Amino acid sequence: MSEPQDTSGTPGTTGRGSASDAAGSQHRDQELERDQARRGLPPREPHRDQGRRAGRARPGAVSESVAYSLPGRGTGALTPTLIAKLGAEAFGAFVLVLSGLGVALYAGFTGLGGGPLAVALGFGLGYLAAAIAVGHVSGAHFNPAVTLGAAIAQRISWRDLVPYWIAQLVGSAFAAAILFVAIATFPALEGAERTFFATVANGFGEHSPIAAVSGAAGEGFGLWGALLIECVVAAVFVGVALGSTDRRSNRALAPFSIGFALAVMLLVSIPVTNGSVNPARSTAAAIFSEGWAFGQLWVFWVAPLVGAAIAAVVYRAFAPEPSEEGLQPQDDDDDDEVVVVEETVTSTETTDDGPGRAGRPEPRD
Repeated sequence: MSEPQDTSGTPGTTGRGSASDAAGSQHRDQELERDQARRGLPPREPHRDQGRRAGRARPGAVSESVAYSLPGRGTGALTPTLIAKLGAEAFGAFVLVLSGLGVALYAGFTGLGGGPLAVALGFGLGYLAAAIAVGHVSGAHFNPAVTLGAAIAQRISWRDLVPYWIAQLVGSAFAAAILFVAIATFPALEGAERTFFATVANGFGEHSPIAAVSGAAGEGFGLWGALLIECVVAAVFVGVALGSTDRRSNRALAPFSIGFALAVMLLVSIPVTNGSVNPARSTAAAIFSEGWAFGQLWVFWVAPLVGAAIAAVVYRAFAPEPSEEGLQPQDDDDDDEVVVVEETVTSTETTDDGPGRAGRPEPRD
């Protein structure tokens, strides 16, 4: 009896399809890789149907699913650094104060500015423009009261509170300085620049704007009236800001709602205190005004901050949302997308695995 011969690699034996199957599989892999490259998908790992034996193709069509994990839409977006946020806050505060005080200076001196309505719109539209420009970087606070409300509402970290305030003060003061230098070049105001600039400072009592038109000089709104009005309008303004930037609201409209809310709240408070709502704005005006403005400045820090705190506490109590960085938070759709690609392999080979295999009829008696 002759010894059995190893015929696994010879034509006409069971393994005759191994070489052609391997070549076909390699060709399919190359085609799939080229298709993946055209789609911009990452290269896939070689994948084969687990039910197929090595070197043999299952008869008929076999579908193989390969899953690719792609970065979500939020992945890869750079988070602004604190320096970038502070720069955005300084810029926004600068635009806000330059717009509002710039209109107010001439509205109070010559009437060319159009009165309180023009002043309110100057601040509101200034906020709107700056918020659209840099709101995606810092959250578009531009106001220490808004920043305090955002911190209490867990929109920003408490460690960012003071840096934000400093940036807002620097931007506001720089805008007021430009306006002061400009009016100093007007010969008619020589020696009276600070008196002129005091017309846009915030005050109460004899420095309340209504005192000049009430018929009784020195009898404007008193301390408690100033505290009440500034506290309430700041609370409403911060409440609108928090609600407009909630993830459940249409945040594309947030700059508009906040800007218009600022304008309306200033129309309410201008006759009483010359309209603060913003401690940084009040501080910037006081720097270049007469001494009384600094003496009354504390009111325009205490009242807006208390109002902001009340608004934030009420907001958290009745309309809470998960904490998120920034007053105008980014979309949090960061989940990875999964793309499933199906590869269909068609084989005409039969196997010797016996009855019951797919594609090979089972013999009958």
